Amino acid sequence: MERIGPQPVEFSVAADQIRHAQLREELVVREIPAPERIAPRSVALAAGVARGPRRGLTPDGSIDSHHGAGRLVLMHDPDSEPEWGAPYRLVCFAQAPLEVEIGVDPFISDVAWSWLVDALDARGARYDYLSGTATKTLSSGFGTLEHQGDAAQIELRASWTPLGEEFAAHAEAWSELLCLLAGLPQREGA
Repeated sequence: MERIGPQPVEFSVAADQIRHAQLREELVVREIPAPERIAPRSVALAAGVARGPRRGLTPDGSIDSHHGAGRLVLMHDPDSEPEWGAPYRLVCFAQAPLEVEIGVDPFISDVAWSWLVDALDARGARYDYLSGTATKTLSSGFGTLEHQGDAAQIELRASWTPLGEEFAAHAEAWSELLCLLAGLPQREGA
C-alpha cells in the first residue's frame, strides 16, 4: 500500500500516544520501521523483557532478550473502516519461553489469551473486532543440539480495533502482556 502524503493531525496524536505510553520498566523498547504496504500510515514498537542486568539493543538494532519479546503496530487507514470498524487497527505479537512443565499444560494458550483481554480491560482500553492466535511449541534437541534439552515457548498474535482516543492504554496493555508471558508479576494497580 502506498504511503499517503503528510500525516493527518489525528494520526500524529495517536502515534505520539503510543510512543509515550507508560510501558513496564522491565522492557527495553524502541520504535522500529513499521511494515510497509499494510496501511497508509503506521507506527511500530519493539520490546524485549529485561531481567537482571539491563539488556539492550544488539548491533543490528534488534531487541536482545532471552526472556520474551514483542512488537506492536498501530495502523491508520480510513478506507479500511468497513472492515476494521474504525480507521485504526492494532496488531501485536508477543512471545516468551516457558518452563516445559507449563508448556505441556493444555490450557496455557487460553491463559495467554486471557492475559491480553484482562490487560486491555484493566486499562480501560476499549476495543472491538479482537482476533488472534495463541500458540505453544514444545521442542527437544537432538544430535549436536542434544545439550539444549527440552524447551517450550508461547506466542500470541492478535489484532483489534481501538475505540475512542486513548491509544496509550492499548500500548500499556501490550507491555503488561509481554511481562506476564515472561513470568513477571502483574503490575500493581493494573
